[in-house]
Amino acid sequence: MRKLINVFFVAAGLVFTASVANAQQKIAHLDSEVVFASMPEAKTATATLETLQKQKQAEIEKMRTEYTTKYEAAVAKNKTLSEANKETVGKELQQMGVELQDMEKRINDATQKAQQDIATKQGELLAPLNTKFQNAVKAVAKDKGIAYVFDSSAQQGANNMLAWEGGEDVTDAVKAKLGIAASAPAAKK
Repeated sequence: MRKLINVFFVAAGLVFTASVANAQQKIAHLDSEVVFASMPEAKTATATLETLQKQKQAEIEKMRTEYTTKYEAAVAKNKTLSEANKETVGKELQQMGVELQDMEKRINDATQKAQQDIATKQGELLAPLNTKFQNAVKAVAKDKGIAYVFDSSAQQGANNMLAWEGGEDVTDAVKAKLGIAASAPAAKK
């Protein structure tokens, strides 16, 4: 009887150990900044966004230069104001003031529109890259039997990972899944 109880406890212990081993889940981390910086599509998207931003900035700068010129003309006109030409110059100054207000509004509207255009273009260009990245991460996690993959990039900061000790770094595996050549090992954080 005692031997039967011992066998029962040993069997129960083995079953418990097996279920604890099965309950442990693999955790890994990757540096999304390194992956995105290595993606040729991301480099192209960044260059496109920078070009668009410079173009919009040049358009707004041109408008500001025009505004400054008109403003300086109004200041110079104001200096010619005298009692003899008060009515004529006063009307001209009033008209210039209306034009300046209109120009200021157009500059503000153009600035706002430029920001919206850039944000829209950023969404258009980066959404497919993010989807491609997410699919590669999921595929690597599935291939390696990993339950959780944390982003250890500096951009994510403490919002995504409080701490890690060890774990598998799957940055190069995700880059390989995306068809990007592996790089030299990154320094430990």
